[in-house]
Amino acid sequence: MQILSASIDDYISQIPEERQEIFRKIFDAINDNLPDGFSQGSGYGMIGWAVPLETYPAGYHCTPGSPLPFISIASQKNFIALYHMGMYASPELLNWFVEEYPKCSKRKLDMGKSCVRFKKMDDIPLELLAELSKKMTVEEWIDIYEINFKKK
Repeated sequence: MQILSASIDDYISQIPEERQEIFRKIFDAINDNLPDGFSQGSGYGMIGWAVPLETYPAGYHCTPGSPLPFISIASQKNFIALYHMGMYASPELLNWFVEEYPKCSKRKLDMGKSCVRFKKMDDIPLELLAELSKKMTVEEWIDIYEINFKKK
């Protein structure tokens, strides 16, 4: 299910009603805790935060001319997905998250490379997502991105 939207309110209005409140809470937990410098927007059918081209003119190597993605959230068919490129690129951050998750949720962590899937809306660890959002600055993300992904 890909949602095309111009704003967070528009996006939320298009997802199933039973997910709207928790989706807003996830959005707020991330948005209210990200370090300065990330910009919020939409793309790829998701709401997300990226390093703007004004800060990092090289942009994203997979989509030249576009901002460097960092975190995105999406309402998929059977779950809400959180994509965090920093966890994908930083084993230390990933290990921290995997270790902390069971302390904050009674559900088993359902995770791929950069994607955390939330299938049950009643046990999403918002405090952990807020803390995760604080863990990497724009400068740190650019450095990690350039080491791990940028083609030389």
